[in-house]
Amino acid sequence: MTQETQYTEDNIRSLDWKEHIRMRPGMYIGKLGDGSSPDDGIYILVKEVLDNSIDEFVMGTGKTIEVSIQGNKVIVRDYGRGIPLGKVVDVVSKMNTGGKYDTRAFKKSVGLNGVGTKAVNALSSYFRVESTRDGKSASAEFEKGNLTNQDLLDETTRRKGTKVTFIADESIFKNYKYRPEYIIRLLKNYVYLNPGLTIVFNGEKFYSENGLKDLLEDNNNQDDMLYPIIHLKGEDIEIAMTHSKTQYSEEYHSFVNGQNTTQGGTHQAAFRESVVKTIREFYGKNFEASDVRKSIIAAVSIKVMEPVFESQTKTKLGSTEMGGDLPTVRTYINDFIKTNLDNYLHKNPQVAEKLQRKILQAEKERKELSGIRKLARERAKKASLHNKKLRDCRIHFGDTKQEDYLNTTLFITEGDSASGSITKSRNVNTQAVFSLKGKPLNSYGLSKKIVYENEEFNLLQAALNIEDGLEGLRYNNIVIATDADVDGMHIRLLLITFFLQFFPEVIKEGHLYILDTPLFRVRNKKETIYCYSEEEKKQAIQKLRGKPEITRFKGLGEISPNEFVHFIGDDIRLDPVMLDKEMSIDQMLEFYMGKNTPDRQKFIIQNLKVEQDLVEES
Repeated sequence: MTQETQYTEDNIRSLDWKEHIRMRPGMYIGKLGDGSSPDDGIYILVKEVLDNSIDEFVMGTGKTIEVSIQGNKVIVRDYGRGIPLGKVVDVVSKMNTGGKYDTRAFKKSVGLNGVGTKAVNALSSYFRVESTRDGKSASAEFEKGNLTNQDLLDETTRRKGTKVTFIADESIFKNYKYRPEYIIRLLKNYVYLNPGLTIVFNGEKFYSENGLKDLLEDNNNQDDMLYPIIHLKGEDIEIAMTHSKTQYSEEYHSFVNGQNTTQGGTHQAAFRESVVKTIREFYGKNFEASDVRKSIIAAVSIKVMEPVFESQTKTKLGSTEMGGDLPTVRTYINDFIKTNLDNYLHKNPQVAEKLQRKILQAEKERKELSGIRKLARERAKKASLHNKKLRDCRIHFGDTKQEDYLNTTLFITEGDSASGSITKSRNVNTQAVFSLKGKPLNSYGLSKKIVYENEEFNLLQAALNIEDGLEGLRYNNIVIATDADVDGMHIRLLLITFFLQFFPEVIKEGHLYILDTPLFRVRNKKETIYCYSEEEKKQAIQKLRGKPEITRFKGLGEISPNEFVHFIGDDIRLDPVMLDKEMSIDQMLEFYMGKNTPDRQKFIIQNLKVEQDLVEES
């Protein structure tokens, strides 16, 4: 007879605010990560602090925000009103405490849950807040949410405002580092949405004259735009849109009260619907919605009272109401676009003509592909039934009710041994594996027809669910996992070419990565060190002394599942694939995959993280 487990008052435990945040950080900031992804926790911490400074600007005070990141130390200084001095400690350490519960003061605020800076405080090994107002100053210092020091100055000549300094806790955010590209993207979004605001980051100034128009211009090559950006503004709404000459799918940047809703929501759905409806009425033709929206690049920003989001990290708007006396989100956006986009097209017949030609071309291509697409979908469905290519996971990107949806990952690998190692060592909840059969086709210069005709590409597209854009993307992270040799590098380039050619928004939105795996294992009887470079190997040999055993991994298949679990678990190292802003997508494709390009071979050799003799062996 088994012993019955006792369940008494002793089993009931109440966590205080900081313990709960530290025990379940994902509930408050999404995934943790090491800084290789734009939605990693360290950037959410920066954003939570910045949101408060932005709200001060929105309320009419503090036109400049200064941000400094040196190593792991982050400093954010605004020149707003400053936190009331008697509440400096409470605001950053007591749950459900903050000025945003009074909607008179923060009518259309970014954050309404009163959790932001408390989460930053609890998840930081060092946290300091200082507020200056009315010629006085108060400060408080914390370690992991515990108050260690506080001070009150009766007189100070410092300018009013708030200064927050923090160092994210390395015991929670393992081996993390801030990537300037992601910080700059975050700061630029703030200035696009707040004309008149200046943000200074490590001495570099960011300012926007034209809001969302600047966003589209900064994120897209001018030569790829079919027509000049249409820029429309209302009291609580701003729209910018154009169509790409070369891009196949739709690309959206959406915002609510200054919050970048990377997963869209009710406002983005309303925008997509309204654009189609308005264009149909303008031309007097019942175009297919997909033809109207094919290649669209757009940004939409709205302000609503007390927004409701579908997740703690506020990536998807759930609100259906604008608030106050305003109509629903859907009606408000529809009425605005119907009036303003229609007016614009009437006043700009050349744009209207180019747009119509684009829609008719999309219609023609869709009809030509319709038979192939149907067969391709059937093939993909049969393949998934037999589960030959894809070992799926249980949680998917978009499951915003699931805490781990931001961690969802698809590893694209080549060869049975490599895919077998990853499959056996993966987290079945959040990590899926797609096995390639040999080298993928070089898709440079080919039409989208090839995606449906080529089995590998068709099944990969189906696994990701990106045929019609990123709305249905099933994995937040798409990770290319190939060997660190010449063949592996070539496969990487072929896969990057596939995404650049047909789905560049996957790269633009920060979903594509390269898996960094160790080249060497250095060990003695007491310790094992995995090394990712020749330099790390030398350091490991010095540390272990004597004559440690050194193993060089020539391929992923040589790493056992027991070891592989380290490299795709908490200590995973990912290198994000980013677009070069100085080159158009066409120029990048030509450089890396065009014919007669010795530069490509040079690029491959220079970027291989292997010893020269391994390159020569290959």
